[in-house]
Amino acid sequence: MKIKNLALSTRERILRNMFVKNYKRMWPYVKPYWFRALLSILVAIPIGSMDALIALALKPYMDLVMVEKSLTMSWYIPVGILLFTCVQGGLTYAAGYLNTWVGTKITNRLKFDLYKKLLTYEADYFTHTKSGDVIFMFNNNADNACSGLLNNLKSFVQKFFSSISLIGVLFYNSWQLALVCSFVLVCAFLPMTTLKKRIQDVFNKSISADSAIITTYNETFSGTRTISAYNLEKYQQEKFKGVLNNVFSLRMKMLKRTKWITPVMHIVLSAGIGLTIWFGSGLILNGTITSGNFVSFLTALIMLYQPIKSIGNDYNAILMSFLAIERIFDIFNRIPAIIDCENASDFNSNFNKIEFKDLTFEYERNVPVLRDVNLSVNRGETIALIGNSGGGKSTLVNLIPRFYDTTRGGIYVDGENIRNNKLSSLRENISVVFQDNFLFGGTIRENILLGNQNATPEQVDNAVKMAYLDDFINSLKDGLDTQIGERGIMLSGGQRQRVAIARAFLKNAPILILDEATSALDNKSEAIVQKAIENLMKDKTVFVIAHRLSTIRNATKIIVINEGRIIEQGTHDELIKNECGAYKTLYDMQFKS
Repeated sequence: MKIKNLALSTRERILRNMFVKNYKRMWPYVKPYWFRALLSILVAIPIGSMDALIALALKPYMDLVMVEKSLTMSWYIPVGILLFTCVQGGLTYAAGYLNTWVGTKITNRLKFDLYKKLLTYEADYFTHTKSGDVIFMFNNNADNACSGLLNNLKSFVQKFFSSISLIGVLFYNSWQLALVCSFVLVCAFLPMTTLKKRIQDVFNKSISADSAIITTYNETFSGTRTISAYNLEKYQQEKFKGVLNNVFSLRMKMLKRTKWITPVMHIVLSAGIGLTIWFGSGLILNGTITSGNFVSFLTALIMLYQPIKSIGNDYNAILMSFLAIERIFDIFNRIPAIIDCENASDFNSNFNKIEFKDLTFEYERNVPVLRDVNLSVNRGETIALIGNSGGGKSTLVNLIPRFYDTTRGGIYVDGENIRNNKLSSLRENISVVFQDNFLFGGTIRENILLGNQNATPEQVDNAVKMAYLDDFINSLKDGLDTQIGERGIMLSGGQRQRVAIARAFLKNAPILILDEATSALDNKSEAIVQKAIENLMKDKTVFVIAHRLSTIRNATKIIVINEGRIIEQGTHDELIKNECGAYKTLYDMQFKS
């Protein structure tokens, strides 16, 4: 028994410390608006307290008007109640306005910091995290934590002080009856002490289930053509039905663990009213209290019933907000896998050599994707990476801008490990053109300017020309200011690639990575894009992954990668002479006809 009590006291202490810690964590966000936040809570005190005035006014009304037949009091008391109600209504509006203003300000600051944190996460995080989870964790949790907490806290404070003032009316009219009711109230509140323990597990599962709904909508939006092409409508419907059934199941679990509190409190409080009427009748008969006392007492008790009955729901909602705060600060406490080291230096843009030394990389522990890669690249060289799909080509180039970090070995620029460089400085000196380049909703101009937001109109025009975009731009009514839709959906594949190339032109970084930039294009589009790429490659150190070997014949060095290892390297003329070599075999397969 002692051990059990000790465990309970330890748990309570942990929960209390957690709440204190959450308050401290949230203070920097509340601090700029603390006065309005405090005012929105303080205004709730008189709003709740004024509920007692109606019950209190019934005693003189009953004794003076109903018993002693006073005509003056018959209109004075109702007018007074009306005036107090008007004041209460005005304060309620002010509290609601302040609460919404403060809640939205705090929520937006929190969302902004969460978004900044999201931008620091490494690529591997987005590989293993669903889009719905990201939206829920970085957006919805902030709403629940701030606006939800303030709204429910205001409601809780209002109902709490309404209850306190009404309890004061109870003691004013009859301390004997008030003691009986106080005992009943304590019994009504006891179930709330175990609520947090009951809901935490279901709360976490509910968040995952809700995020699965968002993920399904996102997948449907992005994959609508695939769904139509493969007649997957029925499959998607069944999949979504399963998600909804899971949400329903968790909702019902949450209801079973929380909603019983309200009916239990209803039963206990109703029993208290019955007990009060029975005991109060005896006090009236023996002259301890007047009829006015009893009517005022009973009215206060009935009015007290409503806030007490619903205060459990507010308490439940506040606990939900605290759980959301915990999840938010778990996000803030997470240290990204790829960050600047201590005393990180700027990247040397005037480098002479890039070296890959004994480089090994694993996405999953003990499952290497690259093994003992050694490669030396001089400034201005073009390095072509070829090999079978899944061999590790894209992984190798993704390690250069540190989208991922090496498991063993490293990448060195003039003898310095790139991990010693500031991430921002390193990536400022690298341009990447992917196979499927992401374009943001907006105009063509806005997407090109992402390469250099300080570029002059002349530089933008030159980038457009060098990317062979000028004829296309001139054919558009709004030119560079043409809206391209979400993800650039209004452009063809070749047009999207050329916008990305123009963006890379503006960035003008000394290192260029081309990750199968033409593989998804038809022959005509590829020919145009290839010309743009040749312009882009001038005077740069280039890493190019290509599936068409005809585009890399002039590379300074061709690297053949298979199963994570470099199995051949050399120029086209050197490798083509090796009749048994991997490059010769791949080349012959493409050009046999």
